[in-house]
Amino acid sequence: MSRISMDQVKHVAHLARLGITEQEAEKFTKQLDQIISFAEQLNELDTENVEPTSHVLDIKNVMREDVAKQGLPVEEVLKNAPDSKDGQIRVPSILD
Repeated sequence: MSRISMDQVKHVAHLARLGITEQEAEKFTKQLDQIISFAEQLNELDTENVEPTSHVLDIKNVMREDVAKQGLPVEEVLKNAPDSKDGQIRVPSILD
C-alpha cells in the first residue's frame, strides 16, 4: 500500500511551483513512498535510553558580549550608498 498518493505529490509540486508531468508524478510517488518506507524503519529502533539531541557533536555557540559602542560616522556610511538624501540612504519605493 502506498503511503503517499499521486494527488499529494502533485499538490506538493504545486506548492513548490514545480510543473511536473503525469509520468514524473508517478515516478516521484514511487520514490517518495520508498523514502517514507526507509524512514519508517527508524521506528523499529530502541531509543528508550537515548537522550534527544539536535547535533551529534557537543558544540557551544561562542558569542562576544553585546556591548554598545560608537558606530561609523554618517558621512562615511553614506559614501557606500548608491543614493542618499538628507543623511538617509534612498531606496526604490515598493509601495504605491
